[in-house]
Amino acid sequence: MSTTTPSRDLVLGPNERIDRLEKRALLSALWIFVLLNFIFRDLHEIMKAEVLADALNGIYNGQEVTEAMFLLGGIMIEVPIAMVLMAWVLPLRANRWVNVIVAPLFALTLIGLPGDLDDYFHVAVMLIALAVVVWKAWTWERSASSVSR
Repeated sequence: MSTTTPSRDLVLGPNERIDRLEKRALLSALWIFVLLNFIFRDLHEIMKAEVLADALNGIYNGQEVTEAMFLLGGIMIEVPIAMVLMAWVLPLRANRWVNVIVAPLFALTLIGLPGDLDDYFHVAVMLIALAVVVWKAWTWERSASSVSR
């Protein structure tokens, strides 16, 4: 006869399990919100005739488009995509710290991007959402993270 320890989910009451899922869902939704704003900002920008003409000639922001630029763009867009997944799969303690660290680092990549009024608007919206990510992750109850996954 073997003794088994109860699952972490069984140790938590139904309210704690719901609270944990709500926190994960909120973080995931915030990262999706950032991702959509990031994508829409780029799509919106390319609709300008001069930007489209430069893009067709392999130029972005006055510089020749290189594979390194594509790689950098891929990494930048992968951050919020990965964070949507991380919100669901990381244990709560790791989830808290990853969000508290990654959101400000991603925000730093947004500051100083070239653009016009609508670009600044999208960046401001993304910065506010990233601040909420940090706030929500930072204020997660410590007791929940020590008991649950």
